Amino acid sequence: MAAGPLEHAPAGGSRRRVIAIVLVGTLAMAFTAATARLFVFPHRDPPAPVDAIVMFAGSAGRLERAVALARAGYAPVLAISTPTTDDPCPDDIPGVEVICFAPSPLTTQGESRWVAAAAARRGWHSLIVIAATTQSTRARLRLGRCYPGEVRMIGMPPPRRMWPYMITYEWAAMGKALLLQRSC
Repeated sequence: MAAGPLEHAPAGGSRRRVIAIVLVGTLAMAFTAATARLFVFPHRDPPAPVDAIVMFAGSAGRLERAVALARAGYAPVLAISTPTTDDPCPDDIPGVEVICFAPSPLTTQGESRWVAAAAARRGWHSLIVIAATTQSTRARLRLGRCYPGEVRMIGMPPPRRMWPYMITYEWAAMGKALLLQRSC
């Protein structure tokens, strides 16, 4: 006996379940791809000679990279945001002016505002900015709202155990930057 057409058609609830699973799977893949593009593998610029190197406050490794670039002659000025005991204001670097600053507020937005004001006073038209890899996209966005010059972003990866926290933080901070704090 042949089966009738109703015996082969999925039930209404089954069809909705399949659609829901496909939708959730698609959203999960899109979220994962966006996370990877924005926070794990953001656009990276190679170093080049600039007017100043600016290190945004944060995870270890940044200070060493900023000082190495300054010593290599990429810029005559090195500006360090919020020196700490982990990342103190560096000792003198021959041929490089070292500036240590505390932005207000102590956020990427505050750092971007400080950079814009310093650049206007000092005539900086190009920068290398050292930030966390996870912070690079948001830092580029914030700087673009405040500073009209060229920005070469160099991301430093946070410690492995910090990645989940940093990515979660960056999603929230990016939402804030896009939706609530849309100006410099």
